[in-house]
Amino acid sequence: MWVRELAVSAPGKVILHGEHAVVLGKVALAVALDLRTFLRLRPGAEGRLSVSLPGVGVRRSWDTPVLRALRGRISGKGRGEEPLSRRKQLDALREFAGIAAGASGPESLATLAFLYMCLALSAKYGDVPSVDIVVWSELPTGAGLGSSAAYAVCLAAALLMVCGAISCPLQEGESTARWTEEELTLINSWAFRGERVIHGNPSGVDNAVGTWGGALRYQAGKITPLKRVPTLRILLTNTKVPRSTKVLVAGVKEKILKFPAIMNPVLDSIDAISQECQSVLEAMPANPSPEHYPVLEEFFDINQHHLNVLGVGHPSLDRLCQVTASHSLHSKLTGAGGGGCGITLLPPDTSPLAVEAAKQDLCACGFECWETKIGAPGVTLHSCSSLSAQVLHALTQS
Repeated sequence: MWVRELAVSAPGKVILHGEHAVVLGKVALAVALDLRTFLRLRPGAEGRLSVSLPGVGVRRSWDTPVLRALRGRISGKGRGEEPLSRRKQLDALREFAGIAAGASGPESLATLAFLYMCLALSAKYGDVPSVDIVVWSELPTGAGLGSSAAYAVCLAAALLMVCGAISCPLQEGESTARWTEEELTLINSWAFRGERVIHGNPSGVDNAVGTWGGALRYQAGKITPLKRVPTLRILLTNTKVPRSTKVLVAGVKEKILKFPAIMNPVLDSIDAISQECQSVLEAMPANPSPEHYPVLEEFFDINQHHLNVLGVGHPSLDRLCQVTASHSLHSKLTGAGGGGCGITLLPPDTSPLAVEAAKQDLCACGFECWETKIGAPGVTLHSCSSLSAQVLHALTQS
């Protein structure tokens, strides 16, 4: 039985440098974004497991004996049969949950990932007890900000904890706590399995950032946390222009094949920016002063030009850079490009009036803005009383 009411949160992510070049074996830097996904966990009705995702309109509840029988069926246990392949397991879960084959909306994938993680975890660690789970996010979905990974990380941490596979590190009277390195590694591995249900073949970067926070270097499948990461203020802007990552990646590949002598040096330069930026960040103090920013701003400007050369820019992103430049701020796209999101550095000596004016001008273009931070902590356990009123309100609207 689970008896405590607690909350878990995990951050989203942005790519600071290295998007697109990373696909070709170059270095990318991914940083945790202080826009978070929150999960509220509390004891549920006996014999019932409930999940509510108010952001995507999901409210589902299942009898635990029914889930146990389903787990036996897909694992082959009790009948001496071979377990179903992962693809067939997911097909069986879709059928059970009434999700149409090929349905790819966030509500369908989030429900599928929840069921898959519950059954896979309970097969290994014992039944998930009767709990009521609500998940709400500050992150927009489909914007390349790691919202699905933050969801998977929160789910993995909460489910592992209620199954007893990891500890509950929050002592009475504490507002927040974090798990040990060993426990974080376990959370990350299960979050990756959840991400695979949603994305098929993810790199593992998003769930690693959600688990450990801070900043990570990613190259050719190898993920390395940066030694030290300062907390940097940024403006995150969503142009709301939809794009296809697949089409953009294919376009870059085509350009490289067509003009290898021109494009390969551009990729090498992007790689050098990522590596130089890593050195600069690791040498910066935790709360950098204004003189640390000019070199980071130059990296932003150079990389933005490179990304335009690769063909992943967009008039909306050019507009974003022009608007922020008119307020003496430096921006670049983050993620796939072709629309999507951009990030703007906010040095500590930027006046609140300048930030407000930039935000107003960006919103006048039809964009959405958040003033936030990068270098945020990874997955965290909270007492519910320590959450902000806005988060608490969102988690109780179910």
